[in-house]
Amino acid sequence: MNESERPSPDALLASIQAEQAKASRGHLKIFFGMCPGVGKTYAMLSAVRQKLADGCEVVAGIVETHGRPETQALLENLPVLPRMQVEYRGTLLEEFDLDAILVWHPNLVLVDELAHTNIPGSRHPKRYQDVLELLDAGIDVFTTLNVQHIESRTDAVRQITGITVRETVPDSLLDLADEIELIDLTPEQLRQRLGEGKVYLGDRAAAASENFFREGNLMALREMALRLTAEHVDRRLRTLRCATVPDAWRSGDRLLVAVSSNPYSTELIRWTRRYAAGLEAPWMAVSVETSTPLSTESEKRRASNLALARQLGAEVVLTSGIHVGQALLKVAQQHGVTQMILGKPVGTPWRWFVPSRSPVVWLIEHSGNIDIQLLRTQGESREAQEGESLPQPWPQYGFVLALVAGVTAISVIAQGWIGYWSVALIYLLTVMLAGTYLQRRPTFVLAALSALLWNYLFIPPLYTIRISAPQDVMMFFMFFAVAVIVGHLTTRLHERERLGRRREERATALYQLTRALAAADSLEEAVRVIMSQLGKTFKLKAAALLRDESGAFMAESHPASTWSLPAKEEGVAAWVFQNRQAAGRTTDTLPDGAALHLPLLVADRVEGVLSLELVGESILAPEQRELLEAFAAQLAVVAEKERLAAAQRHALVVAASERLQKTLFDSVSHELKTPIATISAALDQGEVDLGELRRANERLRRTVENLLDATRLESGMVKLSQEWCEPAELAMEAIECAGLGSGEVNVEVIGEPPPIRVDASLIQQALATLLLNSSTHGASARPISLVIRRVDRGVQFEVADHGRGLPEGLEEKVFEKFYRVPGSPAGGLGLGLSIARRLAEAHGGSLVAKNRPGGGASFLLCIPIGGELRLPG
Repeated sequence: MNESERPSPDALLASIQAEQAKASRGHLKIFFGMCPGVGKTYAMLSAVRQKLADGCEVVAGIVETHGRPETQALLENLPVLPRMQVEYRGTLLEEFDLDAILVWHPNLVLVDELAHTNIPGSRHPKRYQDVLELLDAGIDVFTTLNVQHIESRTDAVRQITGITVRETVPDSLLDLADEIELIDLTPEQLRQRLGEGKVYLGDRAAAASENFFREGNLMALREMALRLTAEHVDRRLRTLRCATVPDAWRSGDRLLVAVSSNPYSTELIRWTRRYAAGLEAPWMAVSVETSTPLSTESEKRRASNLALARQLGAEVVLTSGIHVGQALLKVAQQHGVTQMILGKPVGTPWRWFVPSRSPVVWLIEHSGNIDIQLLRTQGESREAQEGESLPQPWPQYGFVLALVAGVTAISVIAQGWIGYWSVALIYLLTVMLAGTYLQRRPTFVLAALSALLWNYLFIPPLYTIRISAPQDVMMFFMFFAVAVIVGHLTTRLHERERLGRRREERATALYQLTRALAAADSLEEAVRVIMSQLGKTFKLKAAALLRDESGAFMAESHPASTWSLPAKEEGVAAWVFQNRQAAGRTTDTLPDGAALHLPLLVADRVEGVLSLELVGESILAPEQRELLEAFAAQLAVVAEKERLAAAQRHALVVAASERLQKTLFDSVSHELKTPIATISAALDQGEVDLGELRRANERLRRTVENLLDATRLESGMVKLSQEWCEPAELAMEAIECAGLGSGEVNVEVIGEPPPIRVDASLIQQALATLLLNSSTHGASARPISLVIRRVDRGVQFEVADHGRGLPEGLEEKVFEKFYRVPGSPAGGLGLGLSIARRLAEAHGGSLVAKNRPGGGASFLLCIPIGGELRLPG
């Protein structure tokens, strides 16, 4: 085995993750048969009896007995889920109650008729989607399925029986199944049951016997069911072998199927799915956007074809290009494709000799090592295989006729002065200019008409298509060839420009969004940017519903949303958040809604939901849907970034709190133990030094008061008792409160500071703290300076010392709680300056620190006057 054939580490990781996801999912068992009447429901109920005997909690979610007594008897003593009543067009209908079974959450639920189509208005259009939600919820499911309902087999069933099956399930559901039990009967046994009335009754049984239940049909369907079951078993065995035998790697093939808007693309998609399953190879569906605009119906069909490919497990790739073949080959080479599946072109033989007009022929010649498989589909036509039959641009044909008539009239008038050869140049210029506006076919018609009119009206002999002069014959054919080539090239350039403009518009929209999001400084601003870009680019209103801090879904739209989400749509958005899948219009979940809801996914996390209002019958082209998902992804990244930033801020706060708690514990324990030790030592020795005890008591009191003050300030419990005070009196009382002598503080009053309206005790405490701080940390032979002066709208107290000053860059940090300058004398909690600043701020003032030019630290306490002074009297 070559190294290149081994799976990459990413592929192995994806396989492991898929197995882990499968382990947490519910168990799916399908009772499989070739057609109705083989006994699938009976076999399912019989198997459940053994489960009940083993103590498993089983609920019959929905079981169709069709009035058969033996089947009905197996339902006895089995819990049955009441069916949900749904009103549809004035009639009450019964349907499987998905929400009720999710709330019940039994071990095993029976869901009959997997391919059933749910009543419009249900959460999911198809019952198999209900089953997938049950499996994701961890509930085991037993279900039944007929072979004609397998999506990739519907074309073969139509060929065999002549009946088009509308209710289908994707093949991937068979791959998802943990068990498939084939319920097999011979065609003779089944026709006997049909004759005995055990399948259908009366005239219906007779009609079925002559049509669908013909022996040839049953034999072909039986073979198909046996083959499908055998393929499933073979894949399981190969998977097991790959897990147990390291060298048994799977096929290295990679398939590509071309998908367009024609209705026959579905057959190519289904065939590719069957072929890829047989090879166990990955496959992709590629759709090429050309410069030719599609009609609304064609756009819907193209989106439907791509949705089918995605449903069947394909990787869907959208690309653009003028030449479909070149665009397909580029994608194939980029993704390492080994085989391309295309529709076989039929119809006009000459198209094989014009490679530029036939993507299939061009691909056959230029595909290199990539194999090309051409398939003939049922009901195919040339348009079905190489592009849809576009509506003719009749207005452009009318413009061509009017343009030719005008140019011809001018040329007839001017012929006498310019000659008939110059008229050819006028026609040629007309073709070249018109080609920048017209499509290919109108441009070709213009070139042909110009050549014919030039011959008929201007080349001698006049008014006949016969040309007498040999040089005129050569000139005519040269003119026709040049006109066609110039028109073709001009139209091609115009198509390239139009296609490039559409690509540029999408790229520009995404670039503008990312640039605006990068400039947004908050999540609110980012949501506002997203809403603005959605309005500009798509003309859509939208709502963003984001998760809260706990990770739960918030049903309330973000304030920046441009659309108020109806209550019904809020429920859909909640489902999208929970299940991490898109829902609403243009999806397979609640498609009758008024909005498209996209989950905001980042890796395996969902950050919220982006809901977009789709007005009327508006549809989204696949390229628009892809761009919308890119917008949603950008919003999800911004939301995650904001959430992670908030988590980081919280972590920093927690870390700071833990550090603060440790600092507080260390400081308080030291400040409390030192005076307590002094008091204890004095008592133990029996000799009481009153001065030492007084200092210890004062230190203890100051520590407790600082802690209490810090707590009151943090909680906002400080109430100001304001009164008019003289600044000088406050200073003198603060000096006394600090226990400093008159010789230790030099008080200077500059000018006449006005009275201030303050809480005297608190301002005294702040000043006393500053004085004590200067006395302790700025001690020198010179006294502390306390200067009182008037400043703009207030009074400033400046406390300065003549010590070593504050370390450079720490002028602001000294006001942090529990911070002490390195090298400070022992003692103190580091709360004094923090409390002093908070007291100043409580009065609307400020406290800052700076170093004096001549040495020492200076603290500036500014207090506003506090209103008009009103003297009593």
